[in-house]
Amino acid sequence: MEKKTIWDMGRLSVEEYRRRRKIPLTVVVDNVRSLNNIGSLLRTCDAFGVERVALCGITATPPSAEIHKTALGAEDSVEWVYYPTTGEALDALEAEGYVLSCLEQVKGSVELGDFVPEDGRRYALVCGNEVDGVAQDVVDRCGLCLEIPQIGTKHSLNVTVSTAVAIWHFFNYFLKTTDIR
Repeated sequence: MEKKTIWDMGRLSVEEYRRRRKIPLTVVVDNVRSLNNIGSLLRTCDAFGVERVALCGITATPPSAEIHKTALGAEDSVEWVYYPTTGEALDALEAEGYVLSCLEQVKGSVELGDFVPEDGRRYALVCGNEVDGVAQDVVDRCGLCLEIPQIGTKHSLNVTVSTAVAIWHFFNYFLKTTDIR
């Protein structure tokens, strides 16, 4: 088999991408420290057509050489906004009618594979700090907590990996049920 070239893949320009339809998901980044993680999250959001990213608290924002190192330009294609606190981001998203959800290991969580997004709903998915996860006050505000089942010896995945898994779940659902492609 021959590897595809960038021309074979028919990628959109940044302007075309920003105008295209996205999945009804906003990723809320709750105090993520690593600039490489932020860049990776932006790149993942570009790949799967996430409508926007809310960068909150200590989470750094573009422009940044360290973010660019892993975002590879996604900081320009993905719509992002900064909020001084995650609570302010949730206030704004709740006012816009988003279902507030988080990706966290909590009592009463829903296993990601069992979750089916509702058609016509928009979701805000909060991902958390590399050490502490999603802050408890943020978890308390979310009506839905999603958890990725694991069987290894470590208790969690890297924030970029876990968020990518969750985004893929949303993307896969909307790919099958809408004309997102």
